[in-house]
Amino acid sequence: MTSSNNTTSKLDYSLVFILILLFLASCISIYSAQASGQYAGNFLIKQIINYVIGCVIIAVVIRLDSDQLKKLTWYAYGAGIFLLILLIIAPESIAPVKNGAKNWFQIPGFGSLQPSEFVKIFIILALARTIEDHHQKNPVKTLSTDFWLLIKLGLVTMAPLALIIKQDLGTSLVFLAIMLGMIFISGITWKLLVPIFTAGTALISVIFYFVLVKPELLEKYLGVRQYQFSRIYSWLDPYNFQSSAGYQLTRSLLAIGSGQTGGKGYGNREVYLPESHTDFIFSVVGEEFGFIGASVLVSLFFLLIYHITKVGMETKNNFYTYICVGIISMITFHVFQNIGMTIGVLPITGIPLPFISYGGSSLMGNMLGIGLIFSIRYHYKKYMFSTSA
Repeated sequence: MTSSNNTTSKLDYSLVFILILLFLASCISIYSAQASGQYAGNFLIKQIINYVIGCVIIAVVIRLDSDQLKKLTWYAYGAGIFLLILLIIAPESIAPVKNGAKNWFQIPGFGSLQPSEFVKIFIILALARTIEDHHQKNPVKTLSTDFWLLIKLGLVTMAPLALIIKQDLGTSLVFLAIMLGMIFISGITWKLLVPIFTAGTALISVIFYFVLVKPELLEKYLGVRQYQFSRIYSWLDPYNFQSSAGYQLTRSLLAIGSGQTGGKGYGNREVYLPESHTDFIFSVVGEEFGFIGASVLVSLFFLLIYHITKVGMETKNNFYTYICVGIISMITFHVFQNIGMTIGVLPITGIPLPFISYGGSSLMGNMLGIGLIFSIRYHYKKYMFSTSA
């Protein structure tokens, strides 16, 4: 039994409502942030245009059903790998170096495009397809099949990760967060996961120790850049570096702290903060709207994540469920990392706040992910009484 052919009856209106609220929050925050005058240009208009383009992306993706997505998965993944390789070998006239990193293509008449933002979604699709295909080929779970699945998930993630890790540590961490989320939902036995994650935690602890004691070894053998060390040092002791690497963090803490409970009021910012329209947009919210306004924004993200979780639990299509988990992992990590770095809980990594921070590539990548959720709902409602929904 199918629902009406009327497209509007298949839309996920709850998700539409959440997106509208996030859009309004983004516009309000960016309009105030751009008043700092750090950069010329109207970022609000550009963000509105980015949202319009994002809606077009959703309109295209929503038509793709499960079978079509599976067929396109490896083509999209391969295209993402190709773009990352092209980014490395492209001349600086096409891919300029910004802040010591080569992460963007410069497109005349459009601006910059960061392919890694789209590769996040391609990785989610590839991991979901890998898990789905593995379980179909191995209906009987054993320690050996689980180990092989873990290897495959690692290889799918590490291919694009190896291409960006030296240039963009923040996005690299997002790739890893997506992979971890997908591993937890893949059904791999804890007999494998516990020792592996224990070893991983120990390795991270050792690396952190070398960051503090022997940074020159990491710089020599792992290619870690000096500015990445300074982010760790300024995070641990921001006020000792407030004239250099800790400047943004100390200003962010001052802005959010001065907002107190109810904020200073819209447009009444007093703390100058660089990049306040992008990575530090949450500081603008904290200063102008205080703890109450910041809590409302965080609640919006919890509502979004809850809704995607609900979609993943209701669908009977495992491929769709894996996609939902990947998108939840991506958004959750972005939110916790971005807000965490603005309040000094986590190191600064340059990760934007999803749907709120100004940035075309980031927003379009996120809208592509949300388009997949709309597609799941669209086709779930179409076959809501089918066993293959």
